[in-house]
Formats: sequence, C-alpha cells, structure tokens
Amino acid sequence: MAKWVLGLTGGIGSGKSLASAYLAELGIDIVDADLCARQVVAAGSPALAAIVARFGSDLLDAQGGLQRRRLRDIIFADAAHRHWLEALLHPRIRACLISALSASSSAYAVLVSPLLFESGQAALCQHTLLIDAPESLQLERTLARDGGDATQVQAIIASQWSRQQRSAAADDIVLNDGSPTHLHQQLLALHQGYLEAAAHVC
Repeated sequence: MAKWVLGLTGGIGSGKSLASAYLAELGIDIVDADLCARQVVAAGSPALAAIVARFGSDLLDAQGGLQRRRLRDIIFADAAHRHWLEALLHPRIRACLISALSASSSAYAVLVSPLLFESGQAALCQHTLLIDAPESLQLERTLARDGGDATQVQAIIASQWSRQQRSAAADDIVLNDGSPTHLHQQLLALHQGYLEAAAHVC
C-alpha cells in the first residue's frame, strides 16, 4: 500500500472532484471511493444480487446494471434502507480501496471519499484534507451538475456529517467558495507539504 495516503473529503458539491483532478495533474495517484462503489455493484456482482433481493428487479436497467438514481431515491427516503445498504457495501468498498492504494506508485496517494470519516476510511490515511463550501453553494453546484430536485440534494447533505463535524475531524481545510484558480493555489501550497511528509516516511 502507498506509504503515505491523503484522505480527501467534502460534502456533495464541495469540489472534491475538482481538487483531486488538480492533484492528479501534479502527478499524484487518485483512488476514488465512488469508483469503487460502482465496481462493487457491477452487473452480476453478489452485492447487486443482494440489493435486487431486497428492493426488487425494477432497479435494474436493460443491461442488468444498477439504476443508481432510482436506488438513491429509495435509500434517502428511508434511513433504515440507507443503513442496510451501507453495511452491505462499506466492507466491499474498503477492500477495493486497499487494493487500489496498494497499486499506487506516486510520491503519495489520495483517497477521495465523500464518507471518509463516516465510513471509517480515514483509518487508511496518514493525513486528511477537507474541501469545504457553504451549503447554499453545495446545493447550487449539485443542481447545476446533476439536475434533480433540491429536496433530494438537501437530504443527501443532511445524511452526511455537518461542515462543523468534518472541520473538527480534518487535519487541513480548504475553503472552495471562489474560482478554480484560487482552489488550485491553496492545494499547491499543501501539496508541497504533503511531498515533504511523504518523503520522510520510511
């Protein structure tokens, strides 16, 4: 596994993808928990079979894949369903993350996860970085990117840790309420420190 792992997190619409894309441009390997989450529910997987057994085959598309937005509608309308799904998927996602981090060869690796703290994935990291944004801006960005309705986005925000909880848990915080250039400038300064920290790991 990568000797030094940065856990990068933030709420929906905070700018995690923009931040990780910039770090990738700087030559850092990115391991994405959302990508692992898609892989563990791929067509034909045991996890997908369990989901269909619980919620019904109408969650599948014509190719036998999971209709993620339909599942999201279900789990964010009922906390019990969401907790069941998390218990099913989190161990599988964790195994996928460990495998991907083990393959990293850059100076340090970045683990990007919206549920870094809630899921316990922060334990895989030596350091954590929060990409923070006001909730009003999270909502505006998410609706512009994904469409959908504000009520569901607000339900997703409510289901995740609050800004205050994340801020208290994170080692570093970047406020992403301006331009991409401003975000990149903040990240570049932190990146230099991360390179130094990683270089001192035996």
